[in-house]
Amino acid sequence: MKAATAIGVVIAILSLIVGGIMKGTSPTQLINPAAFVIIIPTVAGCTLASVGMERFKLIPALYKRAFSPPDLDLASSVTQLTGFAEQARKDGLLALEEQIESIEDPFTRKGMQLVVDGTDPELLIDILETDTHAMQARHKANASSFTKAGQFSPTIGVMGTVVGLVHVLGNLSAPETLGPSIATAFIATLYGIATANLIFLPVGARLAALTLEEVEARQLLLEGIVAIQAGDNPRIVQEKLLGYVAPAEREAIREGGGKPNLTAVDGGAAAQAA
Repeated sequence: MKAATAIGVVIAILSLIVGGIMKGTSPTQLINPAAFVIIIPTVAGCTLASVGMERFKLIPALYKRAFSPPDLDLASSVTQLTGFAEQARKDGLLALEEQIESIEDPFTRKGMQLVVDGTDPELLIDILETDTHAMQARHKANASSFTKAGQFSPTIGVMGTVVGLVHVLGNLSAPETLGPSIATAFIATLYGIATANLIFLPVGARLAALTLEEVEARQLLLEGIVAIQAGDNPRIVQEKLLGYVAPAEREAIREGGGKPNLTAVDGGAAAQAA
C-alpha cells in the first residue's frame, strides 16, 4: 500500500491526541504557537546547518517519496528481461538495440546499452554496481536529513520547556498561575518528542527501507542483464530472476505462458532510478 507511511503517521498523531483527551487533556491545551515556533524553525535551522542547503531543499520531495513511493514492479521486470533474453537468443544481442529507447527505467536502459555495445562482462558489472552503490549512498545522505531532525527535536523541545520555566520562575509572586504556566511550558517538550518519533524518524526509516527495496530491484535487473549478455536460456533467466519475486506472484508469471512475454520488451516497468 503506497499510502501506508502517511496513514501510519496520521494514526500515530491521532492516537496521541485521542489518548490525551481520554486522560482529561483539552485539545486547546495542546495548542501552543510559541512552542511551535521554538521547535519547528529551530529544528529546521539545525538540520540545515547539518546537511547543507542542497540536501535541505530536497526535503519536500523526500516527504513525497516517503508518502507516495514509486512502484517497483519486480514481476514486470522479470517478464521484460525474459523477453529480451528470448529475442537475443533468436536474433542476437544486436537485435536488442532497437528496443533500448523504449525502456522506461534508466538503469535497465543503461545496462542493455552496455550489452549491445559489447562491453566486457566484468566491466559491465562494475559499472552497474558502482551506479547502485552511488545511488545507495545518495539516498542514505538524503534520509539523514530526517534522522538528524529526529535527533535534534527532543533536545530542542526540552530547551523550549526550559525557556518557558524561566518565565514561570520569574513570576512566583502569582502562585495561582504556576500550574497552567508549567503545563504550557511542557508543551514544547511534547512537541519535540512527538515530531521526532511520529514524523521525522518514521519518515527517515521509510526512506531507508525504500532504498533497500530499490537496491534489491537493481540486483534483479543486474542478474538479468548479465544472463542476457551470457546468452542464457530464457527459461533459465526467468527462473533465476523469480527468486527475487514474492512466491505468490511467481506462478502467475510462469502461467503467463511458459514462454516469455515479448510484449513486455516494449514497455515493462522496472525499478525507478533516483
